[in-house]
Amino acid sequence: MSSVLSPSTATRTKTPNTGMAIFALAMGGVGIGVTEFTMMGLLKEVEEGLGISTPEAGHLISAYALGVVVGAPLLAAVGAKLPRKKLALGLLLFFTVANLSSFIAPDYGLMLVSRFAAGLPHGAFFGVAAVIAASLVPPTRRGWAISMVMAGLSVSNVVGVPAATWLGQTYGWRLLFVLVGAIGLLALAMVWKFVPFQHAHPDASIRRELGALKRLQVWLALLVGIVGFGGFFATYTYIAHTMTAVAGIPSTLIPLVVALYGLGMVAGNIVGGRLADKSVMGTLYRVLPAIAAALVVYAVAAHWPWSAMVMVFVVGASGSMLIPALQTRLLDASPDAPSLASSLNHAALNVANALGAFLGGLVIALGWGFVAPALVGAVLAVLGFGVALLSGLLERKRPLAA
Repeated sequence: MSSVLSPSTATRTKTPNTGMAIFALAMGGVGIGVTEFTMMGLLKEVEEGLGISTPEAGHLISAYALGVVVGAPLLAAVGAKLPRKKLALGLLLFFTVANLSSFIAPDYGLMLVSRFAAGLPHGAFFGVAAVIAASLVPPTRRGWAISMVMAGLSVSNVVGVPAATWLGQTYGWRLLFVLVGAIGLLALAMVWKFVPFQHAHPDASIRRELGALKRLQVWLALLVGIVGFGGFFATYTYIAHTMTAVAGIPSTLIPLVVALYGLGMVAGNIVGGRLADKSVMGTLYRVLPAIAAALVVYAVAAHWPWSAMVMVFVVGASGSMLIPALQTRLLDASPDAPSLASSLNHAALNVANALGAFLGGLVIALGWGFVAPALVGAVLAVLGFGVALLSGLLERKRPLAA
């Protein structure tokens, strides 16, 4: 991954607290992961608390995802000339305040607005955090530094999301946002203390960052993520309903189910990173059909508790294998705009989030049952595979370096 970073990340910023600086940035990722994914495990409680239907509750997840889509390119481009530490701090502060506003939102309409606002800094934060992390280590360790920042998102699904799900089930779902606000404040304090000040790159500009959007391969990579990863979210959004209503698993075990999904995501990220190091496009060609197959098996296995639990892990792992390859593909296609490229990866995944939640809610509303979203997801993965094939074919005719 380091080989595709632009010259803007080449200058190393020395600090005696490199490990703590990267950990501070990863802590921001933990908060983002908790607020994004815990809502899926607490969907039933949110429905009851706000007096809304399951598809309407799914729209809260879509609202957050759309906030990421809007905020990622916009804030990454607008913040291009700001010192990176100040940009990271500003994004964390915005994130914290927006999540605390969800705690006090009195009705469904204002909750939709607060969830949209909470999503705005998501992608831009990961974009600038990746660039900061890469600048703190020697060139040979930049890939490791970026992966450590992104690990915050995966770790949140193993520890933070199950804990927040239990907290929400036991003491009230709104406490999720208090917990996220506390994590946000902790990350803010740690970034303030441990991340060194960095001047903005002298050539940085909105035009330079947005230049990445002129490249067809960037858009194709985004489309692979949007369509191919949509099945992951179509399934995950309604996982609590599927496990309780179809598999017959008690609601008290939903935190365990979410933790299994998180462990699958961690395993998938590790395996996917190694596969992407060997061949980015080869990884896309293999993983997308694997996602489709896993979702079809999940739809059948969800009718029995133990097989459902196994497939929860498998679906989490297969979906997450896609992320490192997509991240690397975007950086390969846009080496002179690394912040925007990193941000766009998360924007694409959150369009997938919105698409998956919407389509999953649609088939449920049509009366097709809670396993139907997984089958919709399998179709999306196949369509994503088609886009990947098109991207590879075009690259043979015109390599990325051309």
